[in-house]
This record gives sequence, structure tokens and C-alpha cells, in this order.
Amino acid sequence: MRSSVKANKAIDDDLTDRTLETWQPRVDHPLSRDEARQIIENVSGFFSILAEWAKADASNDHAVGAHASEVRHDR
Repeated sequence: MRSSVKANKAIDDDLTDRTLETWQPRVDHPLSRDEARQIIENVSGFFSILAEWAKADASNDHAVGAHASEVRHDR
């Protein structure tokens, strides 16, 4: 196994352990490592969507700001 693969596995194992530590007290059944990985994927996906929305919002703000005569009332 290459050292970068070992490093990634250690990072993945650490993140899975920390995910279990964080989420286990919040559920009423024992979480498996596979469930912890699913939680990681879901949370990561959630924040990816938020980042996409923020980027789209920033693009919209820039486009609106380009037209000085326009006024935004949604803020």
C-alpha cells in the first residue's frame, strides 16, 4: 500500500470515529461504521449544496449590482 493511500485511510478512519462519537449519543440504536460513512456523505452533500447556493447567490448579487438603477428589497 502506498503511503498516500495509508494516509487517506487513516484520515477516513479518524473521520469515521469522530462521526460515531458525535452522532451516537443522538440516536437510539448502535451506529455501524457504514452508517457513519453515510452520515459523512449526507452532511458533505448538504454543505456542497449550500456552497452552490451561496455561489449562485453571489453571482446574482454581482449581476444585480451591475445595474445601479436596480434596488433590492429582499434584504
